Amino acid sequence: MQPQTFVFFGQVGSGKGTQAEFLVDVLKKRDRRECVQTSTGNEYRKLMESGSYTGVLVKDSITRGELQPNFLTNAIFTNILTTYLTSEKHLIADGYPRTIGQSEAFESMMNFYSRKNIKIIYIEVGKEEAIKRMLLRGRHDDTKEGMAKRFDEYINNVIPAMNYFKNKENYTIYIINGEQSREDVFKDIINKLGYSF
Repeated sequence: MQPQTFVFFGQVGSGKGTQAEFLVDVLKKRDRRECVQTSTGNEYRKLMESGSYTGVLVKDSITRGELQPNFLTNAIFTNILTTYLTSEKHLIADGYPRTIGQSEAFESMMNFYSRKNIKIIYIEVGKEEAIKRMLLRGRHDDTKEGMAKRFDEYINNVIPAMNYFKNKENYTIYIINGEQSREDVFKDIINKLGYSF
């Protein structure tokens, strides 16, 4: 069986990271293969905590609710692939790509690694529900202004980044209702992928 590739799209607060974790568990049980799970968000948090010059600049722009520049996000994602990906491992991307430029880079990476049949999982959550969830998380960058800016960035950049893959060979988009319980969201994902667990 070929290794699988999954890409999670969704608003901040849609539960992408949680669902990606659930999927890793199911994949391990199914065929005992390792998964490379990428979270550019986590990598950016590590960068900010490092206190480096780049980390300080990233922190400032994240506080303003801005997306990070393509070159940096592409470099972080590329670094994960070159360090951890093998021909046998599944790949789960969470939070990348987030702009059309990143989608183009992602497509060329997948071509380079001969990845086929890529499954895009879009967890759809309305604005009000996402804001409610973000406030519950209580992260320092979840300010009212920051959240409003992130919604604009989401509509203007992230949705087009996902739509870039519509009707492309080797890419399938699965739309999931993210306003259900975590368990029901996961059941939907598993059903749409045709897996059992």
